[in-house]
Amino acid sequence: MTRSDEIDWELLRERARDAMAKAYVPYSEYPVGAAAIVDDGRVVSGCNVENASYGVTLCAECSLVSALVMSGGGKLVAFACVDGHGETLMPCGRCRQLLFEHSAEGMVLDTVSGFKTIDEVLPDAFGPRTLAVYRGQADESAGPSKGE
Repeated sequence: MTRSDEIDWELLRERARDAMAKAYVPYSEYPVGAAAIVDDGRVVSGCNVENASYGVTLCAECSLVSALVMSGGGKLVAFACVDGHGETLMPCGRCRQLLFEHSAEGMVLDTVSGFKTIDEVLPDAFGPRTLAVYRGQADESAGPSKGE
């Protein structure tokens, strides 16, 4: 588990601001950038990419996760997101679920209300760890699990 005081948050926010500057936002004019540290020390980032058919717009978190997967995968240990003014921005619920899927246990997020773990911003989440527990118990015919 990563502690928030072990992270260079200013560097992570700067990488998020750099990503935000590349956002494609001709419709909302609301650029967003995100950056995260991977468990191997890499930093991945992403920005929002809008589309005239609004429903297929990509958020910054989607872009970041795509960059994570394309650069070799791994688990996210720290995350920051900023708006067009470079201010901290909280990921929406959908994006929290997306981040949870690729998070290390205890991933820390820079939020508008301070540093929080992924479990604090998405309590009782369902994801890969839930499925791993289920598969382990299913192999023993113990039935489904209700927790991480």
